[in-house]
Amino acid sequence: MQLRIPYTAPLPPATILPATASTITGAVAALADFLRSPSAGHGKTVILSGAGISVASGLADYRGSNGTYTLNKTYRPVYYHEFCANHEARKRYWARSFLGWTTLHQSRPNKAHYAVGQLGELGMLSKVITQNVDSFHLMAHPKLKTLELHGYLRNTVCLSCRTEYSRERFQKDLADLNPAWAVFLAEMLETGALSTEEPAERRRRGLKTNPDGDVDVPGVDPPEGTKVEQDSDGAWLPSSTAGILKPAVIMFGESIPNAVKLAVEDAVDEADRILVLGSSLATYSAWRLIKRAQEQGKPVGVANLGGVRGEEQFFSKVPVNGFGRDGVRCSVPLEEVMPALVDRLRLGSVPLISNEAFRPAPWGR
Repeated sequence: MQLRIPYTAPLPPATILPATASTITGAVAALADFLRSPSAGHGKTVILSGAGISVASGLADYRGSNGTYTLNKTYRPVYYHEFCANHEARKRYWARSFLGWTTLHQSRPNKAHYAVGQLGELGMLSKVITQNVDSFHLMAHPKLKTLELHGYLRNTVCLSCRTEYSRERFQKDLADLNPAWAVFLAEMLETGALSTEEPAERRRRGLKTNPDGDVDVPGVDPPEGTKVEQDSDGAWLPSSTAGILKPAVIMFGESIPNAVKLAVEDAVDEADRILVLGSSLATYSAWRLIKRAQEQGKPVGVANLGGVRGEEQFFSKVPVNGFGRDGVRCSVPLEEVMPALVDRLRLGSVPLISNEAFRPAPWGR
């Protein structure tokens, strides 16, 4: 299965289920009822997390109000086939990555990540599946199993021998080999140009971008004593004395390893229910897992700011005046609701939710 280009059609606004889940208090009560439903087996809820859970850590999401796709309409990622086949595409990728690495490297897990680990300690969860490549789940809860659906940025991998190499170390190598890049990065950090995803603001602070969203940085030089030979299309030739390092993430157009695919499917199949945290399910690789759970008759919960792809399909049979055990849809900040949810569950009581301020879902009318 390949990682497909994200779903780009406008997403509908979130319809809250139950209606009382429109506030932090109501969302906490509904999520607690969802996790502690009598039908839920011990430790049998699986989490699927997306970029939204890491926004409070200082990382941009994709479709939020300050997301990459929202602020930069011309943004275009480097595709797997481009990266493998063209040396210029690889230079383009690593130039962009060199600038962006500092923000990720200095960021840390936030309260929502740690709350997920605490839910695991309470026996509520079986596993975590994450679309994110920031490794925050592994940092926040190493004892709760995390399956990284789209890989991870902490390492690079050689396309020839598959040996992994530390991304932190590679950042130092890039700076040593390309001192002009290091100077440029220092200048951009000083002006704050890398603290925003908005192209006009970046240009105002000195960061020039091309129409497709690429960053203009000084040229790259190969290491002394090595050679990367290319064919007429820029593809790597076996006569080269250096291999190609790729980030250990699944790029758009790249196949998800079969072992990963089977592992996440097993995690869904073994769970009694699935809870989505901070994902619009715009990528098919994530959306299909929720679809799989629904087809097995498993309750679905979603906590995400903004719309979710196909949510009317996932919640069409959820009672609009229910209490949360049959399904939850809330749109609240995860760094607020998740710690509060842990506190509620530690108290050991989940009060019933009234249908005050009831607002029916459009598909339930």
